[in-house]
Amino acid sequence: MLRESLRMSIANILGNKMRSFLTILGIIIGVMAIITLITVMQSAQNEMTTQFESLGTGMVTVSVSGTPLKVGLSEKDLATIEKLDNVSGTSPSFSTTLSVVYGGTLQEDVTIEGKGFAHFRREADTMKRGRPLLPIDQEQKSRVCIIDSNLAEALFSGQDPLDQQLVVNGVRLRIVGLLSDEGDTSVLAQMGGGGDDGKVILPYTTYMRLLGLKDITSLDVYLKDSNITQDTVEELEAALDRAFNYKEDSYRVINMESLLDVMNTLMGLMTSLLTGIASIALLVGGIGIMNMMLVSVTERTSEIGLRKALGARPRSIQVQFLFESILLSLLGGAIGMILGVAISMLLAGLMDITFVLSPSAIGLGVGFSLAVGIIFGWAPARKASNLNPIDALRSN
Repeated sequence: MLRESLRMSIANILGNKMRSFLTILGIIIGVMAIITLITVMQSAQNEMTTQFESLGTGMVTVSVSGTPLKVGLSEKDLATIEKLDNVSGTSPSFSTTLSVVYGGTLQEDVTIEGKGFAHFRREADTMKRGRPLLPIDQEQKSRVCIIDSNLAEALFSGQDPLDQQLVVNGVRLRIVGLLSDEGDTSVLAQMGGGGDDGKVILPYTTYMRLLGLKDITSLDVYLKDSNITQDTVEELEAALDRAFNYKEDSYRVINMESLLDVMNTLMGLMTSLLTGIASIALLVGGIGIMNMMLVSVTERTSEIGLRKALGARPRSIQVQFLFESILLSLLGGAIGMILGVAISMLLAGLMDITFVLSPSAIGLGVGFSLAVGIIFGWAPARKASNLNPIDALRSN
């Protein structure tokens, strides 16, 4: 009986190809939208998570607003922080924009940064040629610097920039290293971006002398074990409280892992919201299936009456119409799944992110289409099974 009902359902769908296609169009669009949105969002989330985990974990950033009596951190405060058990090093972080002179060439709007040697110990892959900043550079406030490829191309086209001297704010700096094309891979540097006009990195002590600064207002703290980040943050906050005499709002500790958790939460909420919006198309498609099935029941009233007169049970008639509804919905789901995956791959390529196939998105889309077929096909199937055979035959 089930095989015969399935055969008749397929025959009726194929007998009305255009009507069947227009009926399942809403299902196709709904499933395609759900799979595309979820897959693209998850691919983007995985890309961002991978970057945050590789760049931001194992590091805590301290941003100091200070107090009237203590504007920022001192070298003594840095030494106290570096003595914490899980701290492997610290790197004060400064940044500004100045003009750079080499020979008779002036390059404006160059990003000038001050870093500690611990930054390059952690970000060893940022160097392309030459050497990074060393502890002795930091201690002696050496007039050395590292530049990126943009500045090297602008000022030293066709020349080797190493051991050449730049003039920044009236001070000559010897170039000892060249950054790789990826440049600074720290999270805050990625968020802040780098200028196309070039970048110069100095020992932070040289930077402070160059610009006449006395206090440190931004500090990167590197951790030995990222699994106990929260405990280390509590110890760090205790040290900072003592440094600023327990004055409220004198500093802010930015934990990259906490930012990652917040980002994942927001991305999850956005995915759920977009999925809910896309599901509206499935609802419209389900209404279309119900409408077609009700029309089909009306058109085939005499057929239903004849089958009942020949002994067909109401259950077999109900199963046949329900099969037809489910087949339409699953057909739309299959087409929507193929289109959704194809569009997701295309969008991932255009967005330059790694495509990640989401089985949960495919399962959700196909599961929704199956549920729509059952729910919206039940009422027409029930109506067909309850027709009185005598009334149905008279309607012919």
